[in-house]
Amino acid sequence: QVQLVESGGGLVQAGGSLRLSCAASRSISSIITMGWFRQAPGKQRELVATITGARNTYYADSVKGRFTISRDNAKNTVYLQMNSLKPEDTAVYYCNAPVGTRGSLYWGQGTQVTVSS
Repeated sequence: QVQLVESGGGLVQAGGSLRLSCAASRSISSIITMGWFRQAPGKQRELVATITGARNTYYADSVKGRFTISRDNAKNTVYLQMNSLKPEDTAVYYCNAPVGTRGSLYWGQGTQVTVSS
């Protein structure tokens, strides 16, 4: 089973940017769709963005136009570039291989993103 390690989170002011990385323990070339999820305190985990092997992307309405997902299969890594961050983006961010709105792989520890107003 592939292991996922997220990194790149931190504390940033509203309007700032962060780039998250998700390193997989083995090749992700065969995983058609990878994605980023987030879970805010007291809320359910939600799917934020996905990317297929053909580089087709999906974004939740709440992040569309501000976040960009990418993947580098040669490095077994998925990225999430987050711009124009808002306090409501505060959450723990996780990567996974989504099936519907759920992850199909073991969850990593996630990376905390905190946006101050």
